[in-house]
Amino acid sequence: MSAAEIAHKLKLIRSVLADTGAAGVRLRGTDWFAWATAGGSNTVLLAAESGVAEVLVTQDGAWILTDEIEAQRLQDEEVPTGYDWAIDPWAAADQREAFVASAARGTVLSDQPIQGEAALPAELVQAKRTLLFSEIERYRQVGRLASEAMTQTLAKAKPEWTEYQLAGAGAAALWARGLHPTLTLVAGERRLPMYRHATAKPEPLGQMAMLVFCARGFGLYANLTRFVSFSPLSSDQEQLHQQVRDIEAVALNACQSGTPLNQVYYTLKGAYEQQGFANAIAEHHQGGTTGYLSREVVANPTTEDPLVAPIAMAWNPSLRGAKIEDTFLLHDDGSLENLTFDPNWPFVEVQGRKRPVPLVRA
Repeated sequence: MSAAEIAHKLKLIRSVLADTGAAGVRLRGTDWFAWATAGGSNTVLLAAESGVAEVLVTQDGAWILTDEIEAQRLQDEEVPTGYDWAIDPWAAADQREAFVASAARGTVLSDQPIQGEAALPAELVQAKRTLLFSEIERYRQVGRLASEAMTQTLAKAKPEWTEYQLAGAGAAALWARGLHPTLTLVAGERRLPMYRHATAKPEPLGQMAMLVFCARGFGLYANLTRFVSFSPLSSDQEQLHQQVRDIEAVALNACQSGTPLNQVYYTLKGAYEQQGFANAIAEHHQGGTTGYLSREVVANPTTEDPLVAPIAMAWNPSLRGAKIEDTFLLHDDGSLENLTFDPNWPFVEVQGRKRPVPLVRA
């Protein structure tokens, strides 16, 4: 299946070359490398936006550009088919540039253009965001594993754990399933109402904690947020989480193929106002489309990019002390598939969808 997917994408890239008159497409980013290689990884440094290998495609050839340190591993484990290889000594970066100049005699398009290169056209960018069946199948696997890791982590968490310990346990659960823990946010009882992006600190969780995952597998991101409470929720806490679920439901109902992202943003804005939180939309970004990036496009008042099914989305509406987030797939028929739903996690139905509630371990 990977060979057919790579062949399809090479054909698409070459059609872009024909349309633009460019000589080559050069893909450096971890997101684009995974897309072009049907889920392969060029990542060594987890936080880097580019990796240890690149993709170069012309009308006459397709190569993985890398060095002698990485080539054998990449051939054995990441890119087994579909490409030729241009391998250089690790200390001779100039040889790679000479090869590109020789193979692509003309304008080179790139996701990370350097001097003399041009940006990728919108047609190719949109192709990365619109998922093929084989990509959807991989995405389902990543979402399932990420949600299982989340459930396992919070089911064993303890109020005396530090936020560091919870983040570490979450990262360990993701690694154990072959996923990159590209983000593990944690907020315990004290910090939860204070910060939306709460990076972990060395203080005890207390009676409630939030854990956020951006988990990467095959280059695809599963994004989800869950809460654990070590005592029964107060009526105020119950109401806050219900309000966040209701706000999210309004946004999910607005997601149809062809809908611009800024329209969903304004729908969320109205939902906050209806719940009595007119300023909440300014206190945190609301999410947007996802896929080979944690967010391909973050929705804001000016993002006119349309939702083009099949496409993945991760919305994360929040109030002070409550948040909700899952990764959904918008299908051609307008239906939404929750890729990060774990049936072992407690849920309620909201407008026909199973939505998570805090795990109460009193």
